[in-house]
Amino acid sequence: MRDNEIHQAIEARRAQDTKIEQKINQAHREAFHLKFPGQVEHCMRLVAERLQTGLRKDSDVQLSDCSAKDLSWALLNLWTIHADLKEQ
Repeated sequence: MRDNEIHQAIEARRAQDTKIEQKINQAHREAFHLKFPGQVEHCMRLVAERLQTGLRKDSDVQLSDCSAKDLSWALLNLWTIHADLKEQ
């Protein structure tokens, strides 16, 4: 009988821990959802700056054609995400 009570107490504690974890995860998801548009803009700025720096003729670090293409595609995709978020 005692083992059964212990098992029930453990299961009750696990259920309580799961509920707490779900609340915390929900709060993290909501915070991410609120911050996401700003993070996309920040990433766009970083990629654009890197692309501009790499394409300057007087730059210490020159981009290969492949890297320039990849950064251009990344910037275009980030802009598309940014535009989609603004429409919602």
